[in-house]
Amino acid sequence: MRPARALIDLEALRHNYRLARRLGGGRALAVVKADAYGHGALRCAAALQDEADGFAVACIEEALALREAGIARPILLLEGFFDADELALLVRHDLWTVVHAPWQVEALERTPLSRPLDVWLKLDSGMHRVGLDPADYRDAWQRLRALPHVGAMVKMSHFARADELDSTRTAEQLACFEAVAGDLPGESSLSNSPALLGWPSACAEWARPGLMLYGVSPFTQAHEAAAALRPVMTLESRVIAVRDLAAGEPVGYGARFVTQAPTRIGVVAMGYADGYPQFAAAGTPVAIDGRTGCLAGRVSMDMLTVDLTDHPQAGIGSRVELWGAQVPATAVVAHSQTSSYRLLCAVKRVPLQYRG
Repeated sequence: MRPARALIDLEALRHNYRLARRLGGGRALAVVKADAYGHGALRCAAALQDEADGFAVACIEEALALREAGIARPILLLEGFFDADELALLVRHDLWTVVHAPWQVEALERTPLSRPLDVWLKLDSGMHRVGLDPADYRDAWQRLRALPHVGAMVKMSHFARADELDSTRTAEQLACFEAVAGDLPGESSLSNSPALLGWPSACAEWARPGLMLYGVSPFTQAHEAAAALRPVMTLESRVIAVRDLAAGEPVGYGARFVTQAPTRIGVVAMGYADGYPQFAAAGTPVAIDGRTGCLAGRVSMDMLTVDLTDHPQAGIGSRVELWGAQVPATAVVAHSQTSSYRLLCAVKRVPLQYRG
């Protein structure tokens, strides 16, 4: 069997959820959209079922898959409903929904429901993606609050630049939220992962940790709170071939890497079809049998090459960690023209193996 695999540490996932909840000081929805950022939503939700206050997904399809798998905790649809016809499904499966657009408010006003639906009313405080305009927010809140088939209401917004600790944008968005919705009754939810870790003033009754659940820092620089995260995924494979090359020999497609001295090259069963970044540069860190090493040559679809020159004991069958406990995902990102979010969500084809 091909040796490429992703090991998923569910105890690390639980540790990171507890950290997020502690930092937020209230309750937390574990964000498991996009198949739990490539970690497997069903297994991750099951691992958190006994302690998570609830879960957040992008859409109803993701929510229904969790319900069918036996996940009974609250589930919030972060993109809300896409058509008024979905409202009956939300009620039937006991789902919560974000409301972020005037048409959704109108749909709720004209659609009687068999029992109350909990709503998270989203304010566009400055990200300008989805959310009600500040001028429309209070009117929407009052209209929904007047409906007998709307249950609990949570006020929410989303930060655009919380991962930039020197930016003033998060403080500006927080001030907008307070000015528009601060005096309205009900609980609030503002903090995503970077806000939980880096902006304690944004904490409210509900947090929405995503990336940090999976043990990856949202920051490009070292951060004390993020240092407590434990990586959940270890992407690994093994050396399947070894080449001893003289100085001046090219390695891989395009001859982007040329040996400067006699070099020992290891070929690893891992490529961009598995989700490893195609444009990871030579020098991107890996761990070879537990020792620090690096890429040498372009990543191809099914294979990549590493420098074994300083690893005389390594050879065919040697374990190579691409990221995980020894090689932080952020270190790979720094060499790869990508982001931590894309790195994790891109993982595919390799089997996921769970422990904990």
